[in-house]
Amino acid sequence: MDIDSDRCALELSDARVDVMAYACLVAIMCQGPGYHSVSQERLGKTVASNRSNAPVLSSAGALIDSLHMLDYKKISIITPYMKPLTQQVIDYIEAAGIEVVDSISLEVSDNLEVGRLDPMNLVAHAYKLNIGQADGVVLSCCVQMPSLPAIQVVQDRLDKPVLSASVATVYQMLKTLGLEAKVPNAGHLLSGAF
Repeated sequence: MDIDSDRCALELSDARVDVMAYACLVAIMCQGPGYHSVSQERLGKTVASNRSNAPVLSSAGALIDSLHMLDYKKISIITPYMKPLTQQVIDYIEAAGIEVVDSISLEVSDNLEVGRLDPMNLVAHAYKLNIGQADGVVLSCCVQMPSLPAIQVVQDRLDKPVLSASVATVYQMLKTLGLEAKVPNAGHLLSGAF
């Protein structure tokens, strides 16, 4: 996927949007620690070459930046990935200075199936996470995996802040646009407090 990112950014820049987001967390994280910064800078230059000044974000960068902004040192995560891919995500997050105290890999190998998962099943999965030492829970470390309907439910039941890669991406896009990051029932990060 990353191979086509420059072409995609260039094509989208014709639309003269106000912000762009590379919304595949794992495509970035598989490239190695800190790659979101490299990708965002490169894509920003690609967009600028087409006379667009749209900032380019990534879901990987948005998640890391949001976790740092929240000052979370330890998190628990759920991914739809196979265990080796989840480990790459863990390694990436930990290279950014955030400890992953527990993870659940749903091991869905078909990306189209990931997009069809019932987000409310995440409620039961979240109860299986070790969250005792976690500052927060990343309910979905995948933009493709639906999670929004479950975020507030899980947050209320676990009494821990809950976010997702998608929520972090929306938060960072809203902040980049200078808009209030407040979405009802979308968890701690989009509560309007930040």
